[in-house]
Amino acid sequence: MTGRLIYLMGPSGAGKDSLLQAAARPLADHGAHIVRRVITRSAEAVGEDAEAVTPEAFAEREATDAFAMSWRANGLCYGIPRQIDAWLAQGKAVLVNGSRGYLAEARRRYPDLLAVLLKVEPEVLRKRLLARGRESLDEIEARLARNASFAEGLQGPLVVLDNSAALEDCVQRLLVLVASTAAISPETTRG
Repeated sequence: MTGRLIYLMGPSGAGKDSLLQAAARPLADHGAHIVRRVITRSAEAVGEDAEAVTPEAFAEREATDAFAMSWRANGLCYGIPRQIDAWLAQGKAVLVNGSRGYLAEARRRYPDLLAVLLKVEPEVLRKRLLARGRESLDEIEARLARNASFAEGLQGPLVVLDNSAALEDCVQRLLVLVASTAAISPETTRG
């Protein structure tokens, strides 16, 4: 039995990191994996639990085929370790924090992947970005304008999860979605 790759995308501030952190334990309890990305960003950067590497270390891993997928976005390099192929071969559900710009290539490599778009209402997103304190007001407004068209051009099928309300609600919807892929049993979404 082959597993299912679940490819999560969403604009900055939509809560991808929070969702993945909150869902990690219940998913792991049932054999699903959330992949820790490799990123050319300092280890001190706030947010995602990723492995920070230098651009040189990233290029070396890429050259030695250590990544199942890799891309560049926003001045950074992102890699998904090749370990996902073994998990998928074992029939596991595997969640990755993906990039909308890489979706077409990810689908080419993993034709059965389930693309999931995490969305959030603009006013909720504005509050989250302000609370993060990483950007100026002008940068936040520019990001909101870009995010308004985040899903434009994304090829379906695409499942949308709304993360505008309580995080626990979105976690439960994600668990149901993963269970529906037959990678874990539906009983895992109760409780």
